[in-house]
Amino acid sequence: MALGNEDVAEAKTEESVRILNRLARIEGQVRGLQRMIEEGKDCEQILAQLAAVKSALDRVGTHLISHHMKECLQDEAGVELDPATVEKAFDIFFKYVQCMRS
Repeated sequence: MALGNEDVAEAKTEESVRILNRLARIEGQVRGLQRMIEEGKDCEQILAQLAAVKSALDRVGTHLISHHMKECLQDEAGVELDPATVEKAFDIFFKYVQCMRS
């Protein structure tokens, strides 16, 4: 079952809203990090919060990459791809990428 233009536009809008919500949460984390530094909090606490912010940004980046890749695959194939097969391929890819970061 192929998506119509309105369905695609709505999906992109919903996706944008999800990404913007994630970024707003990260913005709040960064503000909290700034407060921690201003208040002279313990270095270990600050570094833990910094790691959380970095991880959250990495997750947004990974989400954006995977979403864009799915769109490219869909457009290139010209047919609806099996979502389970695509998800399995992305899971394998991201496991490999995580191994490279370690």
